Amino acid sequence: MRIRYLPETLINQIAAGEVLERPAAAVKELVENAIDARAGRIDVEIRDGGKSYICVSDDGHGMSDAELIAALDRHATSKLPGNDLLNVDHLGFRGEALPSIAAVSRLKITTKDAASGNAYSIQVEGGKKGDVQPASHPQGTKIEVRDLFFATPARLKFMKSERSEYTAVKDILFRLSMAWPEVAFSLTHNGKKALNLYAGQEEDLFSLSKTRMEDLLGREFIDNALPLEAERENVRIYGFAGLPTMNKATSQWQYLFVNGRPVKDKLIIGAVRGGYMDVLARDRHPMVAIFVDVPPEDVDVNVHPAKAEVRFKDPNLVRGLMVSAIRKALHEGGHQTASTVSMAALRDLEKQKAMLIEQVHAANANTDMQNVAMAQNAENPLIPSGFYSAPSSAPNSFSDYAATQSTYQSSLLQDAPSARADHHDMHAAIPQAEPVEENFPLGAARTQLHENYIVAQNADGLVIIDQHAAHERLVYERFKNQIAEGGIETQGFLTPEIVEMDEGDIDRLMPFAEELKKLGLDIEPFGAGAIAVRSVPALLKKVNVEKLIHDLAGEVIEFGSPQKLEEKVNHVLSTMACHGSVRSGRRLSVHEMNHLLREMEATPSSGQCNHGRPTYIKLSLNDIERLFGRH
Repeated sequence: MRIRYLPETLINQIAAGEVLERPAAAVKELVENAIDARAGRIDVEIRDGGKSYICVSDDGHGMSDAELIAALDRHATSKLPGNDLLNVDHLGFRGEALPSIAAVSRLKITTKDAASGNAYSIQVEGGKKGDVQPASHPQGTKIEVRDLFFATPARLKFMKSERSEYTAVKDILFRLSMAWPEVAFSLTHNGKKALNLYAGQEEDLFSLSKTRMEDLLGREFIDNALPLEAERENVRIYGFAGLPTMNKATSQWQYLFVNGRPVKDKLIIGAVRGGYMDVLARDRHPMVAIFVDVPPEDVDVNVHPAKAEVRFKDPNLVRGLMVSAIRKALHEGGHQTASTVSMAALRDLEKQKAMLIEQVHAANANTDMQNVAMAQNAENPLIPSGFYSAPSSAPNSFSDYAATQSTYQSSLLQDAPSARADHHDMHAAIPQAEPVEENFPLGAARTQLHENYIVAQNADGLVIIDQHAAHERLVYERFKNQIAEGGIETQGFLTPEIVEMDEGDIDRLMPFAEELKKLGLDIEPFGAGAIAVRSVPALLKKVNVEKLIHDLAGEVIEFGSPQKLEEKVNHVLSTMACHGSVRSGRRLSVHEMNHLLREMEATPSSGQCNHGRPTYIKLSLNDIERLFGRH
């Protein structure tokens, strides 16, 4: 078989297969081009999930007729003024995306050049370009894509349902609009407006981001998210970290960005996990929106076809800064727990209230039917006497009711002395609340339910606390503080444990030897293909040393930093805290309950236990009154 040069059309179709996997990928490329064109507003319209029609309009600087022709050629771009591929400060390359899209669709571009004021249009079908024509068009560019993949029918087999494709397009626009709050965005699907976001007017970027987050994720997220910001060596991290108790079953609610580009980067995902490591269960995921800004020359954005992953010049700096920023935000968040927990409790109470109302209405309806039946029984001789009868406990007349009430009141008077005695005994059995101020955040303890839940009253309503979960967190934090103050106690081996490893893994692990030593693990090379372990943390008494070392090497490969050891130590501390905390079923005095509440208020992360479950819920007085129909 002889080597031959492929025709340009086929080359572009192959490139399209690399760049475009579905309509959402085309939308992403076109919207990123509009952002790079300094657009202040971007409107996206799609039909059939983007399979039959995509239109992206912007008010950016547009293109001249010569640029319009060049933009449809491969390897032509306005995004790279120099020749340094590692210094890219734009989102994409117009000269890559457009010819790829044009090669597999029917494409039309209409644009007005800001410099000359002239407007032009061009059409491309299956990669075949038409001539540039004069046009009438407002400032900016409009790109219409019809019948995506018509030129490569095999790709159509891999398209998902209209709903799935639409959801993917919306997610792309959702994330891009989150990264660019100063730009207005809209999305229309099959003639119906799905997204309409106005450009933010705030002066600083943080306020802009907060407003856009509220527009996209709702007030609930802003109310339950902690602001974070950190900067070191030209790396800046800012955004919002959701409270641990506002968690999800998947990571799709994690919005991560590098230089305005949405990413799903392993290092950043691992850093988020590290930041929430001891406040969240491993199978739960926090809600976060985190932005990383680094100099363009310090990050490679071209390591992934869809640019979803990046490579940092100093990954340890980025990861360490992000982990510390998240932990600092959670620490400063103190004892907070997400209001979503209380809202969920209220929704359950509302459901139970509705069911109770239905039962009352049903009972009333049944009584009304019985009364009607008894009246018909008196008038109708065909119905046997006594076929319908009122409940024996119900009074049949006003006089019976009055007699019943008289008897009841007499019994109350007779029972009053004994009732007072019982009341005295009850107060002797139930501890009385001490004069603790109710203006503390968690209020003053009033009683204990089922020997596990503390009920407290504060200025706004009431608080219900899980005593075991709360104390477990307090004990755990004490353990961590002791370790921080005195260092981790180590357990040395009489003879070093020798662990055989691949030399590549050894080379990756040994640069972290000093960091591991601070965590109680002392390692050093031992000839070719082995590591000598001289000590491990004393807390890990029965640890499998070989498995630990191999896991750490895997951690470095995946995330660029060893997390597992600290995670194992924290897991041991968590287990110890669980066994050392106040158990469910233990009766506490009011003094003990109030002491627990005050300690919770002074302890960071006490809003959730070591497994990420809430330690308390709040019900405001307005919420309680609404449940009883007072509002």
